[in-house]
Amino acid sequence: MKKDLWLWGFTDSAETWNGRFAMIGFIAVISIEVITGQGLLYLIGAMS
Repeated sequence: MKKDLWLWGFTDSAETWNGRFAMIGFIAVISIEVITGQGLLYLIGAMS
């Protein structure tokens, strides 16, 4: 199989990218909480 061929579904490549984006999102949420001193749910108004 060609290495640059993109396949849809639950492939190793898709799971790798999913994990990378999840880590970026987690770091972003933690950074927002550290910078503002408030949780993300409080900032978006879900916890008022």
